[in-house]
This record gives sequence, structure tokens and C-alpha cells, in this order.
Amino acid sequence: MAERYGLKVFVVANSFINVPRDPRIERVVVSDSFDAADNWIAERAGEGDIVITADIPLADRALKNGAMVIGNTGQPFTPSSIGMAMANRELLSNLRAMGEVTGGPKPMAPRDRSRFLSALDEAIQKIKRKGGTG
Repeated sequence: MAERYGLKVFVVANSFINVPRDPRIERVVVSDSFDAADNWIAERAGEGDIVITADIPLADRALKNGAMVIGNTGQPFTPSSIGMAMANRELLSNLRAMGEVTGGPKPMAPRDRSRFLSALDEAIQKIKRKGGTG
């Protein structure tokens, strides 16, 4: 997508990870302090940006800054849906703490990849129509 639309992409992590060698893709390695990657993203993301994350608190912060947010399975987070996502996250956290729920999210299915690519393309088109750079 970065190549197709000529977009700058930041891959942010608190340790080295491989990213494709492409001038549009920038690897950002932050400190390993708690939420350092989330803080880097949230402090910079705003109107005309797309944040891709499964982290619901980060999604909430990015939305409040005006960014569009898409989950890694293609589910968009919106100002009207983030409250329920935050409440569900809290509930699941409490259930895990009590031992009622174990394990993490389901593995990504082929339909998730398709939904993700479609949601990303839709978000990019929406930003371009508004005159943003993405």
C-alpha cells in the first residue's frame, strides 16, 4: 500500500525488527520503557494519519488526536466504537486476572487479512479525498 500510494510508513517498536528496505518505510526503535512505542505514536499521530494497532488504549489516544485507526484484523476503531472496545478490554482483563479466561486473541485468518487490506485502502482513499497526505 505504501508503494501504491506513495505513503510514508513508520514501524515503531521497542526493539529491532526487520522491515522491508524501502525509502518510504522508517523503522523507529524507542526505549524499552513502559508504553514508549505507544507514546511515540500517540504524540505524533493526528489528522491525516492512519494508525494500525491492536492496542485499544493506543487506538483511543490516536482517535482523540484526530487520526484514523484500524485494528490489525481490519476492524476500524471509531470515536463511537472505542468506548465499548475499552470496556470490553477491561472486562477481559479482569476475567484473565481471575483465571476465567486464558490465552490471547484468535490467530489471524485469511478473511482478516482481506478485511484489513480493504479497510486500509478505504482509509487511505478517505484521507486523499479530504486532501490529506496519509
